[in-house]
Amino acid sequence: MDSFDLIVIGAGPGGYVCAFRAAQLGLKVALVEKRPTLGGTCLNVGCIPSKALLSSSEHYVFAKHHAADHGLKLGSVELDLATLLKKKDAVVAKLTAGVAQLAKARKITVVTGTASFVSASTISVATSASESKQLTAKNIVIATGSAPVELPFMKFDGQTVVSSDHAIAFDSVPKKLVVVGGGVIGVELGSVWARLGAEVTVVEFLPNIIATFDADIIRNFTRLLQKQGLKIETGAKVTGFQLSTLNSQLSTAGAAGLLTAERGTEKLSIPADKVLVAVGRRPFTDGLALDKAGVQLDDKRRIKVDDHLRTTAPGVWAIGDVVAGPMLAHKAEEDGVAVAEWIAGKPGHLNWDLMPGIVYTDPEVASVGLGEDAAKAAGRAINIGRFNFAANGRAIAADATDGYVKIIADAKTDQILGAQILGRGAGELISEVVTHMEYGGSAEDLARTIHAHPTMSEAVKEAALAVSKSALHAL
Repeated sequence: MDSFDLIVIGAGPGGYVCAFRAAQLGLKVALVEKRPTLGGTCLNVGCIPSKALLSSSEHYVFAKHHAADHGLKLGSVELDLATLLKKKDAVVAKLTAGVAQLAKARKITVVTGTASFVSASTISVATSASESKQLTAKNIVIATGSAPVELPFMKFDGQTVVSSDHAIAFDSVPKKLVVVGGGVIGVELGSVWARLGAEVTVVEFLPNIIATFDADIIRNFTRLLQKQGLKIETGAKVTGFQLSTLNSQLSTAGAAGLLTAERGTEKLSIPADKVLVAVGRRPFTDGLALDKAGVQLDDKRRIKVDDHLRTTAPGVWAIGDVVAGPMLAHKAEEDGVAVAEWIAGKPGHLNWDLMPGIVYTDPEVASVGLGEDAAKAAGRAINIGRFNFAANGRAIAADATDGYVKIIADAKTDQILGAQILGRGAGELISEVVTHMEYGGSAEDLARTIHAHPTMSEAVKEAALAVSKSALHAL
């Protein structure tokens, strides 16, 4: 039996980062992953391939619709989907290979196979259908991530009713794509295929898409998506999907099937060639035999942990999507670093209150901390600073004038409570707000920080100035 200081189960962003940090701190580490490549959902079928598709589809839209405005005469612009997908696969391959190289350089033992607990200190790894090996360690970290939620009446078939795993690899652009779920994954992948020529309808059960953002952000973002050709049906409960081959009387406007939904007394019938179900993700602990280790789950089937991410079993920890909190790769990474440091006897650091969230459409949407609506609902006295990209020189030069920056600050202390940004590159711009919030900075601190000109980031400075009604480039 191989013995280690730490075994990490799952090599996604949380797991491999935890393993890397532990190795840096001198621990003997094993990293167990069921996929043949490291990187988990994020690198293999999630964050990275979807961003590659988003980027490529943005290039396609620019070449097809906007290049001429810049004096670029390209002639006929045609989509080569096979090459676009090959580019995506190359990005994934480069990054997964890079993670493997880093693991090797740090002398981490990588074991490919499916893990299950034998006890709180021992796991069995099925390395093939007929072979397994046992590993033991003083500490074991569960970092097995999450899986797409499947609707019980619309099971994934990988062809017509699909998850996000399938929607990054369609072999042709669907004529009609219905996206069930208007969260981050749904609107991102919906926008990809809409750019590439699909007729996309997003069906959301809640009154709004991306419902965690402020109402004004959602309203403006929805308008921009509709302008890009996406049809958005909110407040609609999906009731089923039937293939046309199963019902010859079905009117599907030439599509593969018909999705049905209800909105109050209204009945919706939407033709679809493919249905992407993106209604959320669930913690993935299947097959781990957690009971043999004494690891308990909470009422939402997440692994129960304390403030230091320790489970109910001594020496067993859990991080990322399998525990409470936002299912974000960067959250999992921070969990992993903190746990590795605690295991090594170091003072780990976590601040879950400052976890930025981003929607990687064009324009992007980003937020951190307390939103305006939530602050008002909590009875907080706040000041709001807002600045439109339409008044930003770099944004005008780059045809990126849609959206704005909004800073929320405490009315008495001026401490930044949160920020929301709708605009090109919002995911990059939110980082400096997070930095100022990390040390308890004020809107004035942000406003007096020098920003280079001309940059999109000047809109962040101006929004901070606007908190005290001091914006220089707006009334």
